[in-house]
Amino acid sequence: MRDIVDDLMRVWHSGRTGGLATLVRTFGPSPLPVGSMMLLDPDGAVYGSVSDGCYESAVYEGAAHSARTGHRELRRFDGTSGLDVGSECGTIDVFLEPFSRNHFPEFAEVASEIDAQNPVTVFTVVWHSDPSVIGQHLVTDRRHNTELVSLPESDVFVSSYTAPPRLIIFGANSFAAALTAQGRMLGYRVTVCDPREVFAAPNSFPGAEVVADWPHRYLNAQAAAGRIDSRTALVAASQDPKFEIPLLTVALRLPEFGYLGALGSHAVHTRRVEALQAGGFDTDTLSRLHAPAGIDVGARTPAEVAVSVAAEMLAARSGAPLTARTRTAVPVP
Repeated sequence: MRDIVDDLMRVWHSGRTGGLATLVRTFGPSPLPVGSMMLLDPDGAVYGSVSDGCYESAVYEGAAHSARTGHRELRRFDGTSGLDVGSECGTIDVFLEPFSRNHFPEFAEVASEIDAQNPVTVFTVVWHSDPSVIGQHLVTDRRHNTELVSLPESDVFVSSYTAPPRLIIFGANSFAAALTAQGRMLGYRVTVCDPREVFAAPNSFPGAEVVADWPHRYLNAQAAAGRIDSRTALVAASQDPKFEIPLLTVALRLPEFGYLGALGSHAVHTRRVEALQAGGFDTDTLSRLHAPAGIDVGARTPAEVAVSVAAEMLAARSGAPLTARTRTAVPVP
């Protein structure tokens, strides 16, 4: 829902009715995760997806039917449904319902909590022995897994939203701007930190929080406030030692983070490692640092480098093994 929340709110405020499809269960391979949504607005425009092309036309028709009739149903889509799809599409269960201010009056509260980055969970009855109960929503602030829960007389889909992971970029430059865009596309809440107020201009980093402060001081304060955790990505985009070395010194002493990267060439990294070793860091500790940051895709421009770093961040977040640039924590003579 997070990716189409603005579109949902636009329909909600319009007073008109759209159709909403939610992926609640998958069998076999599925290109999109459970909880993915597709909105059909009152004018027929589509936002979001539940099957990445496999069943989109059929889901569209189902959502349109729900919008027209107010009908709510849990529907299965597979190769036996009379659809011309490949075996790789698998089988999915999708809940179809009308969407409007009248059908989901609590949605404004849900959107507000998501915008404020507070935890919020929506329970939706997707099947019940009493058809009049299907489609009822309950909103709470408790955290749950996103999943379909089967009860003796009903199935309830639980859709939980937590605060997005953070990406903190240290150094306000063209690489930071490109990485800001990549981070936001991956669902990160982005902060750009630079002590130079002339460069720390919010207009240069759309959608990011921009902080004018020394990187090591800001990171120390965030860590002390409990705002750095295993989902936080940290990237040093400035190669100036007076900014970078104090920052990496603080970062490498943190008990946890999701990703720590530093941009720069291998020559820059050799000097970086020498400075950090002089500060007392051993090889095991330095192995927590991804540097030069990014997957080796031949990146040169800021946009290309941002793609390579984003890929490495995503691999670190998911635990997927990827071949990164050849790197060493100890300078080669």
